[in-house]
Amino acid sequence: MTSAARIETITATAVHATPLSKMAPGASLTKDLPSLEMSLMNATTRMAVEKLLSPGRRRVCFVNAHCVNIARRHAHYNTAVVSADYRLPDGIGIDLAAKMDGEVLKENLNGTDFIPALLAGAALLGKSVFLLGAKPGAADAAAASLVHDIPGLRIAGTANGYDDMRDQDALISQINDSGADILLVALGVPQQDIWLARNARKLAPSFTMGVGAFFDFRAGNVTRAPKAVRAARMEWVWRLAMEPRRMAKRYLLGNLTFLAGSLKRSKLMPTKTGSARRALDIAISGGSLLVLSPLFLTLAALVRIDSKGPAFFSQTRIGKDGKPFQVLKFRSMHTDAEACRAALLSNSEREGICFKQKDDPRVTRIGKLLRRTSLDELPQLINVFRGDMAIVGPRPALPSEVAQYPARALGRLSVKPGITGIWQVSGRADIGFEKMIDMDLAYTQSRTILLDLILILLTFRAVATGRGAY
Repeated sequence: MTSAARIETITATAVHATPLSKMAPGASLTKDLPSLEMSLMNATTRMAVEKLLSPGRRRVCFVNAHCVNIARRHAHYNTAVVSADYRLPDGIGIDLAAKMDGEVLKENLNGTDFIPALLAGAALLGKSVFLLGAKPGAADAAAASLVHDIPGLRIAGTANGYDDMRDQDALISQINDSGADILLVALGVPQQDIWLARNARKLAPSFTMGVGAFFDFRAGNVTRAPKAVRAARMEWVWRLAMEPRRMAKRYLLGNLTFLAGSLKRSKLMPTKTGSARRALDIAISGGSLLVLSPLFLTLAALVRIDSKGPAFFSQTRIGKDGKPFQVLKFRSMHTDAEACRAALLSNSEREGICFKQKDDPRVTRIGKLLRRTSLDELPQLINVFRGDMAIVGPRPALPSEVAQYPARALGRLSVKPGITGIWQVSGRADIGFEKMIDMDLAYTQSRTILLDLILILLTFRAVATGRGAY
């Protein structure tokens, strides 16, 4: 089905279905979610479109896990979101938060599908729209795509979010003079919603909404041949191209830490879980050491056969509160590896102060296999059983690395280091130092037993794919 046909189908159900006036008495279009500390629109696409396009002034925003994470540390954005007339649920993280509060939302109103349905309803009602986009040309290209796909849609005007926003008063006058009924702003989170909140009283359009990257998405549909089939094909190319980056930035770092914070706020998981976490560490490490003992013996023999030296490698690392300890690993390098490290520092292929290099000449043949499969980390189960480490936590750093830490990075030493964590399941060595610190700090501030269990499960996938392991 082409994008135009899809919009036409959505429009039919969104605008011509049973009106809201026939809903059961007392029915509400919003749902309070304690775990998010806000209410969200609880409606189908049809119900939401009809309500948002009904007479009256409304400022609306989308809310996903990424948005909630930002709102919790950005006061101005939090105010903009909370003060909006409606917040539309967007993404699996929000669905999970609702379920933790014992609620099931009627529909996930993601912007890619919902905004075209909203504009299709606007076209039927004769309402016009102004598009304020970020990149030069994005709003114009998105407008051309939307006009092509939505019969009768009237574009009152467009502007880009770079040059045109230098003169705020002139931009607002341009929007107001256009006579637009609807204003869509694509400046990204948190800028778009803060800008709309600050200028709410100055803007003439009765309906305003931040739409994130929607214009860029629609601009990808506008190609040399404005044919619906080509537009639909480009839409799926865009989806597939954006998916890996969206998953890495928003699902792993966003939804997991968001889920952990929501658990605390919903009171479904106690915040003081030190004893329970230690019990979990002992159970997993002790059981694993018992079950994997034949594998331990086999790998130890292979390491010694492959190169001279001991099977195990012991190295000083920094643990909780800066306390040093000896981390254990299967030896994956030649015995003179530490002496050769200084000569290789300039070849590091990882951003930041932590050294990593593919095809490291110090790594043995069996060591490459151990690292690729993460089997070299297995002896750290002994560290966990002894209490030096935890199953889940930031990776233990070298003393030389900690000595170079910026002040904010020291926060990762507030918990025990772990065998696995958000960094490990998100790409390991493919992720730069600054992003690793962001992930570790997010974990230390939001950790729960359930989050630990989720990360443990995701670790198996990370090990299977071998992404970032070298």
